[in-house]
Order: sequence, then C-alpha cells, then structure tokens
Amino acid sequence: FVGLKNFIRLTQDTVFMKSIVNTFVFVILVVPLQVCLALGLALMINRKMKGISVYRLAFFAPTVLSLVVVSILWTYIYNPNNGLLNSLLGSVGIGPFKFLNDPKTAMLCIVILSAWQGCGFQMMIFLSGLKGVSQSLYEAARVEGANRWQIFTHITWPSISKTTFLVTTMLIISSFQVFDQAFILTRGGPGNATITLVYYIYNNGFNNLNMGYASSISMVLFLIILVFSVLNTRLNNADI
Repeated sequence: FVGLKNFIRLTQDTVFMKSIVNTFVFVILVVPLQVCLALGLALMINRKMKGISVYRLAFFAPTVLSLVVVSILWTYIYNPNNGLLNSLLGSVGIGPFKFLNDPKTAMLCIVILSAWQGCGFQMMIFLSGLKGVSQSLYEAARVEGANRWQIFTHITWPSISKTTFLVTTMLIISSFQVFDQAFILTRGGPGNATITLVYYIYNNGFNNLNMGYASSISMVLFLIILVFSVLNTRLNNADI
C-alpha cells in the first residue's frame, strides 16, 4: 500500500500533463466537428428522393469498419512520401506535408480521421431525432414566410435538443478515451504530440507493468469524464 504516492507522482509527471493537454485538444476539436458533420449529413439525407438510401449507406459505412482498420488505411493516406493526400495536394501545387510526422499537424490528422469515421453513427441518431419533428411545424413556418435558416434555428434545432444532448454526451465520453488512432498512427509521437490519457495508461500498465500508477491515471480520467458529463447535462438542462 502506497497511499497517495502515485497521485503525488502525477503532479510531477510532465508526460502525464502533456497527455492531459493532448486529450483536451482532441476533445475540443473533434466533438464540435463531429456534431456539425453528423447533423449536416442528417439534414441532407432527411428528405424523400430517389436513391437516398444509397447515400445513407455510404455515409454510415465508415462506422462499421474497425478503428484499427480505418487507422491503418489512413496511414497510407497520410504517408508523407507517396500518400494519397499529398498526391492530391501536389496535383494543385500544394505541399508536400509531413502530416503525422509533424508535431504541429499530427493531432489534427487524428481529429479528421476520428470525425470522418464516427460521424455516420451520430448521423443516424440525429436522423432519428429529425424524424420525430412534426411536419406541421415546418408547413406553418413556410406559410409565414420563414427561410431555411429561420426554420432550422427556431424549429429544427430546438426540437432535437435532447438528441443533441445524447450525441454530445456520447462523444465527450468516447473522445476522452481516444486510443486506437494514436496507437496505430503515431504511437503517441512525434515527441509525445499525440500521446493521450488512455495511451499513457496503456504504456504504464502493459508496457511498463506499473499497474498502480496506471490505475491512478485511470481514476483521474474517470473524474474528468464525470465532471464534463455533468457539466454537459447542466448546460443542456437535461436530467441524466
């Protein structure tokens, strides 16, 4: 029994502090980006038109793939030498970029991958919420001369507030637990630029076999997720 020794050690661990900063940066970037993408796609496919089911399937398909598979796929896309993205940018005279090998862009690359892979699932949740909005509200708004933006801000958005709360809560919890992408794409590098809390827990618990220290980091992660989940609940005026 070591008492609070592991928690005291956390306050002096610069890598732990870096992992907290990186995790917060990831959450701050990926949550609003994924919510906006998912809601935009849901609004796009929430209409009756020929072949709309094909678009729904295409947008949802990345969610079915394992994060490990998706991460391996994107390592080839982000490859600085002969990757697809640099090839496309080079064709218009931009780049090349180091992407995952650059500390300034590595986390942003992981954010983009994560938003692309996960937005399909959130899209389906938003679509379910949109299906529950009464069409009579839209018809009345059109009769009154409301434009699309006014309809969205005064009818659609308020009507799916509970759905938005569910999506944001799920995203916050899952984003704080980001691991696969950092593990497969960068191994926490370059220079700990993408090391996250869960990745640091994994390193200490399974690579260094320091389970006590890893458990103390896990407790910190649990408290962070709890605080943000409660805060999100308060902001959305919803009950857990």
